[in-house]
Amino acid sequence: MKKILFTIIIASALVVSCYKNAVTGKRSMTLMPEGELIGMSLTEYDKFLTEHPKLNDNDSRVQLVRSCGIKIQKAVEQFHAEKGASKDLEGFKWEFNVVDENTINAWCMPGGKVVVYTGLLPVTQDEQSLAVVMGHEIAHAIARHGNQRMSQGLLLQFGGAALSVALSQKPELTQQLFQQAYGITSTLGTLKYSRSHESEADQMGLIFAAMAGYNPEAAITFWERMAASGGQKPPELLSTHPSDETRIKDLKAFMPEAKKYYKP
Repeated sequence: MKKILFTIIIASALVVSCYKNAVTGKRSMTLMPEGELIGMSLTEYDKFLTEHPKLNDNDSRVQLVRSCGIKIQKAVEQFHAEKGASKDLEGFKWEFNVVDENTINAWCMPGGKVVVYTGLLPVTQDEQSLAVVMGHEIAHAIARHGNQRMSQGLLLQFGGAALSVALSQKPELTQQLFQQAYGITSTLGTLKYSRSHESEADQMGLIFAAMAGYNPEAAITFWERMAASGGQKPPELLSTHPSDETRIKDLKAFMPEAKKYYKP
């Protein structure tokens, strides 16, 4: 018990950031300087695309994803500029790519490094629903949810050591923590983030998509399709991921707020 308490005290002393979410106003503590994670994402993103070749730039699916992504990027930048929070996006070098893999997933690394899997597109079906998913994944990065998970992982594995120390001592483990923290290679619906993170990303993503000109109502039909296509799922109380039913209920409750930002 004393050892645990000592670790907690040391970890508290190492907290380097109290981040205020410009969308929700919520504050969160992170151990990792965001700039360091953005730097790491540059390496990890290139490495991932080497191991999982992206589609050709002329592919219509790539053009769809990039068109949608750039619209959401502009909405994110506009929102933060209006809130006087553009500093939260420092170091972002947005990039949108599509990987030819039959996986229902998309993710966003720190700094706006986005990947969409071709397996997701038959489920989204159209650009409106694609915007819902991309807005959600980008929201995770904006809210620094991955940073919080990475911080927890480093605290457990290294006692809150600096990222550079973790990389030099156990680079493979640190890379695994990074991949887990940002849901890389995981399918949608797995235990990527806590329920609170998922709900926050849903709300933020709806606002970003709405500002980009996409109807936020598309989120309802998308998650209804996800619920219909899903197989055996664990009870919500046994999962950090909200059930499809809870997610749809919460999205409907938040819809009036999201529609305030809708600019068709």
